Amino acid sequence: MGDQMAVLTYESTSRMVKAGGVELHFHEAGPAEAPVVIMLHGGGPGASGWSNFGGNLPVFARTFRTLLIDQPCFGRSAKPELDRDYFSYSAGSVAALMDELGIEQAHFIGNSLGGGTSVRMALDHPDRVGKLLLMGPGGVSLNLFAPDPTEGIKRLFEFQASPEPTKEQLRAFLSVMAYDQSLITDELVEERWASATDPETKLGNARMAAAFANPAWAQDWMLWREAHRITQPVLLTWGREDRTNPLDGALVALKSIPDARLHVFPHCGHWAQTEQADEFNRLAIAFFSQ
Repeated sequence: MGDQMAVLTYESTSRMVKAGGVELHFHEAGPAEAPVVIMLHGGGPGASGWSNFGGNLPVFARTFRTLLIDQPCFGRSAKPELDRDYFSYSAGSVAALMDELGIEQAHFIGNSLGGGTSVRMALDHPDRVGKLLLMGPGGVSLNLFAPDPTEGIKRLFEFQASPEPTKEQLRAFLSVMAYDQSLITDELVEERWASATDPETKLGNARMAAAFANPAWAQDWMLWREAHRITQPVLLTWGREDRTNPLDGALVALKSIPDARLHVFPHCGHWAQTEQADEFNRLAIAFFSQ
């Protein structure tokens, strides 16, 4: 098993498929006949499937056919102009990818932005979704006590709205994401900076932001309005110290989703899959295996 895990590099797991007319990049590992787990990353400068979940892939691949998808407008996936709200567009692309790969149904892990896409998958393509693990999800969370915009969203806007963004702005954003500041290394900043300042990445961010700013689509990404329609088992997970989608954002989802439960990670920000990796992996695998 150790040798098998050692070959799960970015390059060895990288795949590219055209699905629904859109080029999508993803990473895949694990037994071909095993149940499928699809992981959908959060937003932010330089985000991708690998940046969010590359460290979790070897553990999940022991049990599941695991896919880390670069959502549209992120990573190496296409950066199309969007014709509907982002969550609906991304969910449609993921469903098309599942068709292309012959995957009838999958469990989903969605972090932040990817949580919103996962919820939209459950609402629009309910037969394609087994169970949902949502981690500080967007769209379905509604801050009851924390002010909006949150600290993490402010730092994100500062970086993306700046005509000439700086590494200091990027470090400030990343620092809000994590409770454990030792994770915000110079290497991480340099890696995310190289991606975030790439012209293709900037185009993708602009097109995603334009979709969220379109008033005609605003109700479509307010997923908390539709949370009561989610029929799948849902595990809401939150970092107690999350400063991007704070913990109070879990309350409406927990109350509204018929089959929801909540797990809170202490000493943890917006990146539970990294900051509390062992507990997160055990929790997710047990949930999907029940």
